[in-house]
Amino acid sequence: MVKSPHIAVVVIALSTWAQGAEDLGEMWGTAAEEAKYYPITNLPIPSTVPLRPGGLEFLPDGRLAVGTRKGDIYLIKGALESPPKPEFHLFATGQDEIFSLAWCDGAMLATTWGEVIRIRDTDGDEVADRYDTLTNDWGYAEGHEFAFASKPDAEGNLWVALGLSGSYESHNLFRGWAVKVTPEGRMIPVCSGLRSPGGVGANAQGVMFATESQGPWNGCCSLKHLKPGGFLGHPASYNWYPFAPNMTAPEVEPQTNSRMSVEKRRVKELVPPAVKFPYIKMGRSISGFRLAETGGKFGPFDGQLFLADYSLSIIVRVTTEEVNGVWQGACYPFREGLTTGLMNVEFTPRGQLIAGGFTTSRQWPVRGTEPFALQRIDWNGVTPFEVKEIRIRKDGFVVTFTKPVDPTIAARTDSYAVSTYTHIYHGAYGSPEVDHTTPTILSATPAADGMSVHLRLDKITEDHIHDFDFARITSAQHEPLLHRKAYYTVNEIPKD
Repeated sequence: MVKSPHIAVVVIALSTWAQGAEDLGEMWGTAAEEAKYYPITNLPIPSTVPLRPGGLEFLPDGRLAVGTRKGDIYLIKGALESPPKPEFHLFATGQDEIFSLAWCDGAMLATTWGEVIRIRDTDGDEVADRYDTLTNDWGYAEGHEFAFASKPDAEGNLWVALGLSGSYESHNLFRGWAVKVTPEGRMIPVCSGLRSPGGVGANAQGVMFATESQGPWNGCCSLKHLKPGGFLGHPASYNWYPFAPNMTAPEVEPQTNSRMSVEKRRVKELVPPAVKFPYIKMGRSISGFRLAETGGKFGPFDGQLFLADYSLSIIVRVTTEEVNGVWQGACYPFREGLTTGLMNVEFTPRGQLIAGGFTTSRQWPVRGTEPFALQRIDWNGVTPFEVKEIRIRKDGFVVTFTKPVDPTIAARTDSYAVSTYTHIYHGAYGSPEVDHTTPTILSATPAADGMSVHLRLDKITEDHIHDFDFARITSAQHEPLLHRKAYYTVNEIPKD
């Protein structure tokens, strides 16, 4: 392999890709306001670099590593500067669809469609010269069978989510499963029932989740808990239980044209989605995500997940909590107006957020118009007035804000609107929102410090998204909310 020198940066104008006719819906309309707190900076890409970003990782020396759809890995110096002055260096090549990267013990772990590879530079010339398969103990044969991996967990394991053979079937070993890969390369099946995952990662408690796309047995996109021994909803992958001696197959399959709340009582292993993303309103193809652990460098959202969406070119926030042993939580708008289909995000050592991805004329429509891009989101130190998080109580919800609310407005029940709905759990593609309800807000009680409000409802509905509108709420300084909407997925209602 010939070492590529550092490449001088040439800023190029990328032509707009003509999008398909599929409806991508209305934008939130908040990009201009978002930019007042979280400006977006484009990282210029040389015309000589075919960079279609997939996997993202930071090296100990602060360089950004980017794995590409073509199968290359570039190391980028200067991506964190303002303005950015990136220098691109080709570190590794010859792989395929590198959608996950992790730096571990002096080596790069790259996850591709068919394997996890340990890539090393053994002679110190900044070019990879050793490629070792860590594991390839799953099947691969066709173009929908993507693979996405986490960063190493506390024990050094990678968690890998394997997409089905298209939307409806699993033709190859462990397609539709999540597996663990140990540092020694042993593959351990974890759970079945995935369809088309787009990213894997841990929440603040170290619990692993994967994003999932709308499709058969998935009424909308979601974030799913990778529960060991669990079944995550799509029965096409039942056929691989004989190859997982550490697991027991469910005794029954889910019935179509049902509801998740019904089927989780029939299929004891069924794990409901932790967070659902209302279609188009909050996501169309949710992809990579990362936990914010910035020490406050990215604003008031440490401990939350930041998730990309491929089709809508947006980033959303998520909070999670465990109720009665089941994970659930809420999603919130964060940033729109990115310029391409987002495959992944990664926090920098300075607390910035890198987002990258590409478009393809082969299949999926994308709101962003650039064929590929790397962008950086910085927090400018000014805190927006936002819904910080929503948590469930047995009689309602506690809504926490980033600033004190106006106590008079916040104490009025008519300052809030809540509706609920769910999806049909069936083998057909996607689902409309069904079973709508409108709970009555019995009381709204602001905390003494004004940072939260306890909303008591006459009814909380299991298996429903609780759709909140806070348009009338203002801060104590009379600021409107940057984003008025939030969506809480109820799987369980607290007993206490």
